[in-house]
Amino acid sequence: MTTTQPIQSTSRLMQTVLAKVKESQIWLVFLASVFLVCVPVFFQAPLVRQWPELTLVLTLGWLGISWTLLKQPTTWVWGDLLLGFSWSWLTGAIYWGWLRWEPLLHLPVEALGVPFAVWCLYRGWGKVGNWFYLGSLFGTAVTDGYFYITGLIPSWRQLMHVEPALALPIFQNALQIVSTPWGISWAVGFALFLFGVGVFPLQSKEQHWWAFGGAVLSTILVDSLFLIAACLA
Repeated sequence: MTTTQPIQSTSRLMQTVLAKVKESQIWLVFLASVFLVCVPVFFQAPLVRQWPELTLVLTLGWLGISWTLLKQPTTWVWGDLLLGFSWSWLTGAIYWGWLRWEPLLHLPVEALGVPFAVWCLYRGWGKVGNWFYLGSLFGTAVTDGYFYITGLIPSWRQLMHVEPALALPIFQNALQIVSTPWGISWAVGFALFLFGVGVFPLQSKEQHWWAFGGAVLSTILVDSLFLIAACLA
């Protein structure tokens, strides 16, 4: 055995370990993306109805945490992801805090961060967070499209003008629309479309594509939970 053989064996072992670590981190990025899409829906939405100003100010907190994590080599990916989440949180706070009564403004407001995201991606900076933000926005666009196609926009407007305790009849009416062959066929079609768009990036080993895929696929999860909630109501 030559002296180079132990060195080569150690090198291969290190490469294997690093590959395993990167693979596990990719999955963590994916799961974190799913979680961060769910946070605005189940935490920010009720918070912003009561304290819109506080919700808006909290964006600075997310940005501060993101900046702190970005400065550390071991945590930069989480800071990057949190930066993209900050855009989703900011635009969500603006819309649901002051403009939620008009569905036509939902997607334009949620897309306010797109120029910044595109500029950053053009410069090759913040890929994980910006692709997460774009994936989340893509899922939002598909969900809004379903509302328009199936005629659920009037129900949306009604829900925004009543107290939660009085929302049951509106939910029941919306559920009747969703339960029609038209509503079911479009729901299945959009779900399959989201699944395809979300799964395709997972063929890559790049973290930013897994952030994008996680954000897109989580749209199916969130929409399904809303449907279940409507059925239980």
